[in-house]
Amino acid sequence: MKELLETLVRESRALAPGGACASYIPALAAVDPGLVGLALADGEGHLFEAGDSRVRFSIQSVSKAFALAYVLEERGEDAVFSRVGKEPTGDPFNSIIRLETSRLGKPYNPMINAGAIVVASLLPEAVAGSGGASEPSARAAGLRSFVGRACGRGSGDAVTSDETVYASERGTANRNRSIAWFLKELGLLDGDVEESLEAYFLQCSMLLDAADLARAGSLLAYDGVAPWSGERLLAVRTARIVKSLMATCGLYDGSGEFGVDAGLPAKSGVGGGILAAAKRRCGIGSFGPALDPRGNSVAGTHMLKRLSAELDLFAL
Repeated sequence: MKELLETLVRESRALAPGGACASYIPALAAVDPGLVGLALADGEGHLFEAGDSRVRFSIQSVSKAFALAYVLEERGEDAVFSRVGKEPTGDPFNSIIRLETSRLGKPYNPMINAGAIVVASLLPEAVAGSGGASEPSARAAGLRSFVGRACGRGSGDAVTSDETVYASERGTANRNRSIAWFLKELGLLDGDVEESLEAYFLQCSMLLDAADLARAGSLLAYDGVAPWSGERLLAVRTARIVKSLMATCGLYDGSGEFGVDAGLPAKSGVGGGILAAAKRRCGIGSFGPALDPRGNSVAGTHMLKRLSAELDLFAL
């Protein structure tokens, strides 16, 4: 397995120059575009890695899958899907047009920015041990704790957010602010708009690596049971909802093409990460910050397609 992963990493390093790091968030533009990492976590808790699999990066929109799972567990389906739909859009991740033109009257799904901002506004308010932290910080702390458990992190290895990326994202968020205020106008955001956005920016700037994503993918692959411990961390229903939305909406307007070629539920982010789950087989995490025009990792999509073909992981 390790030899296969190393082969795919080598192939993908040659493809990286065909993409570019996200530039609309200045801190992301400074990341080395030649980095490539791949990890696979199997059903027995074994982890296989190659390349830059332990380089931590801001997961950006990969966080939408984690936030959705957390809010579903804490608040329930009605709280989420009364305000967010379950349908793909075919639009870019930061599009605002559907909010104005759709008869739904709400974001199409939780994997686009509009839907994710709504989900961020639903993050639980009270977090034990948050002390005097601001409300957005306390909400984000609860999510980080959940993500640490979902990735199999030990108690001494807490998930953190990248303060530089957070500040960079916060300072260049005019489109997301426009989306958030429109959501407020539609009655989909409770409370303060800026506090919802702060929680969202902290969420997106969480630092993980490909190995973390692989373990989280294996948790989803086994419908909420952690292969490394045998412990149930998510309800079956939660895991299946998240995987279904990853399959239909997880790679933005490239989701259909990826589904045809890889056949895996997956969630990408402009930080270069992709989280994927192969039902009752394995979880996969990849990292490659050079992106295609849709905002998906050039190296990551190549590696996942090749891995699906080599291991017969196609499940759709």
